Amino acid sequence: MAGLLTARVLSDYYAEVWILEKDELPEKPEDRLGTPHAFHPHRFTQRGKMITERFFPGFEEDLVANGAPSSLNKTAYNQNQYGIMSGPYQRNDIKFSRAVLEWVIRSRVQKIPHVQFLARHDVIRLSTSADLCTITGVVVRERGSLEQETTFTSDLVVDASGRFSKLPQWLADMGYEVPRPDLLKVNLGYSTQRYQVPPHLTQLTEQWDVINIAGQPETGSFTGVFSFIENQVAEVLLYRPGGQFPPTNAEAYKQAIAELPNPLIAEVLEGLEPVSEVKGYRVPELYRHRYEKMESWPAGLLVLGDAFCIFDPIFGQGMTVAAIEAEKLDSCLREQRNHPKAGFELRVLRHLQDVIEPAWWLNCAADLQWEGVTYAASEPLQGITFGSKVMNMLLKEATTKKNFQLYGLYWTVNTLYHSPRAIFNPQMVADILNASEEGQYLLAELSGESGRPLAEVLEEIIPFKE
Repeated sequence: MAGLLTARVLSDYYAEVWILEKDELPEKPEDRLGTPHAFHPHRFTQRGKMITERFFPGFEEDLVANGAPSSLNKTAYNQNQYGIMSGPYQRNDIKFSRAVLEWVIRSRVQKIPHVQFLARHDVIRLSTSADLCTITGVVVRERGSLEQETTFTSDLVVDASGRFSKLPQWLADMGYEVPRPDLLKVNLGYSTQRYQVPPHLTQLTEQWDVINIAGQPETGSFTGVFSFIENQVAEVLLYRPGGQFPPTNAEAYKQAIAELPNPLIAEVLEGLEPVSEVKGYRVPELYRHRYEKMESWPAGLLVLGDAFCIFDPIFGQGMTVAAIEAEKLDSCLREQRNHPKAGFELRVLRHLQDVIEPAWWLNCAADLQWEGVTYAASEPLQGITFGSKVMNMLLKEATTKKNFQLYGLYWTVNTLYHSPRAIFNPQMVADILNASEEGQYLLAELSGESGRPLAEVLEEIIPFKE
């Protein structure tokens, strides 16, 4: 997805854009071999949807034409450690599989006259100027061919190759000093199975948007999520960080669903027929590359999407971050066109890191609560324990008092529609902490000893701006 969004942006600034794809492009919506995680649930958050709509107007109509359902007015049922929040979903969001979304967006990109696809080709290395200061293109080789190589020259190379990117090694081979990435050693696993909804149970697709039974760090329970994709197909995801993986054996998987803290998903699945095997996926660690810290960076090279940073998939942030990065790239290219300055590429990387920072911090605040999850980086995370406590207190306050406005704020921040500063500002933090004795103690501890204003303390411990 990052590559398709990037190509759409670049098409407004370059006379010719090439997408080099290692896989064969499918002739219908289906998962590619190069995206082994594609079978599992994928979602746009509201912000990701808005950006994608800007670049591809009416794309959701294409999803609907491929059988994708709407969430409007269907029940969203969410259970966390503090209780249940349930009610009609208020937006007309369209649910889909990644295969259908890619098919729809790729079809749009293929209609752009000066964008070309080259499938079944691997990028072998970067081509450079003699002084290694400029990337002049890439060297590619057709899959299945061990000898013939082709060089593509270009003004700009963008690595959107995902989690299999070879960019760190390529830069090191060129003599660049590449910083070690920040690593969240999350050791997470998720397993997914799909089910056909028979004609006599189609009322389920009109009743339910999502059933989300959140796993708890204190008990080590799995998260279970039930939802729909296109053509009357439901999917169930089991998930957990910390090294205890959900099963992929069909009977064990069914049993694990039955053992969730709430039997609702198991009950809804009665009468639905599996149309897939249980497929698992494992993520040993999440990474955030720190290319923006490099003292020198070659001209003519950018990187974004999963090649830059990957996130815990349970939060649904990956595609949205890619969309925000594409939007940021668009604004940077426009500024560079109107007011050219040296150091464009490194400046873009720093802007992209500003995009990544809030999502990465929120991921860490959530996942580091689980036993077995650790963090390794050259610099410690700022304010992460405090952030976890505030987010949990906010969730507790919203859930126990059925405050849907506060609950909505929790999710709009987690899904990147609002900046974390919508929560981590002096007034909101004071309101959240003053709602409980534990919070009041933390508030006194924060500013009591130094006597400094809360705004000043937050500015010091929260690592991102608006």
